Amino acid sequence: MIANARYVHTNLVARDWRSLADFYINTFGCEPLPPERDYRGDLVDAVTGLTGAHVRGIHLKLPGFDQDGPTLEIFEYDSPASHGPSPLNRPGFAHIAFLVESVEDARIEMIANGGSPLGELVTMMIATGAKVTLIYMKDPEGNIVELQSWDPEPTVDF
Repeated sequence: MIANARYVHTNLVARDWRSLADFYINTFGCEPLPPERDYRGDLVDAVTGLTGAHVRGIHLKLPGFDQDGPTLEIFEYDSPASHGPSPLNRPGFAHIAFLVESVEDARIEMIANGGSPLGELVTMMIATGAKVTLIYMKDPEGNIVELQSWDPEPTVDF
């Protein structure tokens, strides 16, 4: 086991980092953590394995965490690789999830801010007897976002 490991951030590569950051700020109340990032040069090429990489973006404080909590890092590359839509069942990272008071209200807010539905809103009972209401949505760039609420609310942090 790696001693003293701590979760730091999740990186989301955007086509337009400012627009996507605004979506997460306006929809979920994420907060920008300056400074904006603007990286290029030999060290960036070395760490990314790319040639001539130029990366810009920002870290966002996630709702429910303080300034030292994990962040959502939204970066844009000058020359992004292209790929089709990411299916929910593709191996690898699939989605980011937010605990909300009302999944239906959050769904409406996401759509108003440029998001779109992916699946249907469902409520299911888990083995503990708690009920979770959830839906999968897409942000404006097609990344998958889960909205969830619990009854009763969980007693552990996610």
